[in-house]
Amino acid sequence: MKSRISSSLRLLPLFALLNLASISNSYAQNPTGLQQAVKSDYQSYLAPLFDYFHRNPELSFVETKTAARLAQELRAAGFEVTEGVGKTGIVAILKNGPGPLVMMRADMDGLPVIEKSGLANASTVMQKDKDGNLMPVMHACGHDVHITSLIGTARRMSGLRQQWSGTLMLIGQPAEEVVAGARAMMADHLWTRFGQPDYAITFHVNAAVEAGKIDAVEGSPWSGVDTVDILIHGQGAHGASPHRGKDPIVLGAQIVIALQTIISRERAPRDPAVITVGSFHSGTKSNIISDQAKLQLTVRSESAQTREMLLAAISRVALNTARAAGIPENQLPEISMIGDPAPPTLNNIALTQRLKKVWTEKIGSAIFDTHYQRMDMGAEDFAQFTTTPYIPSVYYSVGGTPKAAFDAEKAGGNPVPSHHSPLFKISAEPAIVTGVETAVIALLDLLKKNP
Repeated sequence: MKSRISSSLRLLPLFALLNLASISNSYAQNPTGLQQAVKSDYQSYLAPLFDYFHRNPELSFVETKTAARLAQELRAAGFEVTEGVGKTGIVAILKNGPGPLVMMRADMDGLPVIEKSGLANASTVMQKDKDGNLMPVMHACGHDVHITSLIGTARRMSGLRQQWSGTLMLIGQPAEEVVAGARAMMADHLWTRFGQPDYAITFHVNAAVEAGKIDAVEGSPWSGVDTVDILIHGQGAHGASPHRGKDPIVLGAQIVIALQTIISRERAPRDPAVITVGSFHSGTKSNIISDQAKLQLTVRSESAQTREMLLAAISRVALNTARAAGIPENQLPEISMIGDPAPPTLNNIALTQRLKKVWTEKIGSAIFDTHYQRMDMGAEDFAQFTTTPYIPSVYYSVGGTPKAAFDAEKAGGNPVPSHHSPLFKISAEPAIVTGVETAVIALLDLLKKNP
């Protein structure tokens, strides 16, 4: 494999070889040297790359241009790249002698959101999604930070090959926003084709964490998620004659309220769980009682036991509320699981402690945002890579919002926009620099020679 790597490097443009050489030479054996090298690479190379990704977001499973550019950049850094894994995913491999196989992932997809951030490079892209619907597209969750940082990490690790041994696997994952991309890559025989990692890491830029800092949870940074649809059958009638029908809107409203008692009265108070009805559709006109209503739910949990209890309770509430309203047995609500569930993301505690220790040693304890507290039950599909088979992994957060913005919010100013908001914006330089620096430190530790 060494000869193949050498051959591929000989084919690189001269400027790329010089860049990789300068990366290697600029790294002094201290965090200040690494940070300076990453900052220099950001200013000269990564900043325009981030600008390109931010201006040109793509939706889940149609990230064709994004994947092509990511593959191009990783090849230029000396990696052997395979495209089209799990539809639009990519896998990049750099073998560098004996040692463990370590995976780092970055998700690539944007969201169907009209960008209203006011940024000079705000997206104006319209794109057809995988179902052919024309939608606005925005990187409203920071995946542009992730893929830019993955490229920065690849460039850095390629230039530092004399300091580590093993195999580095970089993954560009599609369709995280629809919780389907990781499963698609696994269904495409990811580990059989490329090897099962000994360790896996990833990070997510976080608007609730101060830019330039990180957070690493010894436990669950992300919840598990299920998507549930409830199709309610009623009996249509004139709006002036409700007694001649069975109103599915009233029945749906009763189900929505009853679902909340599962959280407040059936789940243990210290056991995290969420049932949110995000969509309620029925009817066409004010004076027509419809014959159907549809509820769409997101269900969040952090253990298999809680998940099982929630799903069983949702079914029980929907069916028996309908029975109480006089709906016949052959017209009871239809309850469907939509898409693929995602298990909770569980950081390996020993591995998390190991990386927190090396980050503290190389950068200092000030790198950790001690004010951040996880307050939501956001979910994602990284755990599809690491749960079955089990792979020790760490998923950490990288700050994306300047301290001044938090101070202004506390003083009564504008609130910091959340992820998935049309106002979402990230301070790119500190986020990407911190992401690359912490990723490189972690990877050098996991791939260190003669451990």
